[in-house]
Amino acid sequence: MIRSMYTAVAGLRIHQTMMDVVGDNIANVNTAGFKKSQVVFSDMLSQTLNGAGAPTEQLGGTNPAQVGLGVKIASIAKNFTQGALQRTGRDLDMAIEGDGFYVLQFAGEQHFTRSGAFFLDAEGRLTTSNGGLVQGWQADGAGVIDTTATIEGLRIPVGAQITPTPTSEVSLGGNLSSDAPLGATSFAGLDVFDLKGTPIAVSLTFTKTAVDEWTITGTYGDAADTLALTDNVLTFGSDGELVAPVDFSVNIAAGAIPNAGAVEMLIGGNGARRFTQFGGSTAINAINQNGSATGNLQSVSVGQDGVLVGAYSNGQVRPIAQIALATFANTEGLERVSGSAFRASTNSGLAQVGTVGSGGRGLMAAGVLEMSNVDLAEEFTQLIRAQRGFQANSRVVTASDELLQEIVNLKR
Repeated sequence: MIRSMYTAVAGLRIHQTMMDVVGDNIANVNTAGFKKSQVVFSDMLSQTLNGAGAPTEQLGGTNPAQVGLGVKIASIAKNFTQGALQRTGRDLDMAIEGDGFYVLQFAGEQHFTRSGAFFLDAEGRLTTSNGGLVQGWQADGAGVIDTTATIEGLRIPVGAQITPTPTSEVSLGGNLSSDAPLGATSFAGLDVFDLKGTPIAVSLTFTKTAVDEWTITGTYGDAADTLALTDNVLTFGSDGELVAPVDFSVNIAAGAIPNAGAVEMLIGGNGARRFTQFGGSTAINAINQNGSATGNLQSVSVGQDGVLVGAYSNGQVRPIAQIALATFANTEGLERVSGSAFRASTNSGLAQVGTVGSGGRGLMAAGVLEMSNVDLAEEFTQLIRAQRGFQANSRVVTASDELLQEIVNLKR
């Protein structure tokens, strides 16, 4: 009877723990990145009253007689299934679609989380709500990211300035009318940027000098200074396609425009750069040029590959950083810490850090958060089980107490 009482008390304690776990799951039903837990029961020691007996020629074998001594917790297992994605529209909210954890540096310790609600601190560092520093790879001044380097805390330099890029290449495309008489002219204008990022207006004049030949001359700046061009004679074949210059390139020498470098004007080729001499109207278009003025960072977006891309006031788009993700050989071996985060344990294996989408790591979704994977219907079912289990064990304690009372009353 004493044995049954202690066994029931063990059951009360374990079901109380089950209630605690279920209560924690329900409490975090709206916690971003939260992963629910489940209590796994196991029986405790057993007392052997009679051992097993082997069969003989005269007697059959006998089974062991054992009395269980209660219940214990085998494990509190964490469930890492994907939670639902909820759109927030916030630029710094991110979610992982698939496996992997964000890597955080928190007070000198490496933590891992599925919650992608990030913020910027006063120094432009990407952090979690409790100050964990999001880890990854920072881009250099040219926007190049070296993912073989050691991960570090990511920074988004809001309002940061990028240096100007002098124009070195311009693309032109269009059509010069084959119906135009000799001496006819057509014009095209474009801007090039000098070494300081100052835009300089360039005006190009196309003059028909032969049946299938046009010569390009140019001026620049407000003073309309003459611009020296090389390879500036365009020759077309009988089919109207450009045949010379053979490299489809007209060049402006370095220094021809003060404080500017050499500029290669690409005329002709495939796609939008195609340059022809067909009948009809003349249309010459400056398609693009690779120079830019100085610019300030205005906004940041994140792609599926985890690359943070900055949009600058000069129209340039440049990578700023790339977020790192970590996976583990045994995800359930992670230890839970505060802030919806985990840390590695001796049974989780080392963190395998890599780029988004590689090595079984998931992809990134921007403007959304991964919500808790708690299923309220399932948790309420577990709640009923825990409550009934607790009640049943309490009845065993009561019944054992009544039996003890009867024994005490035998002495009356």
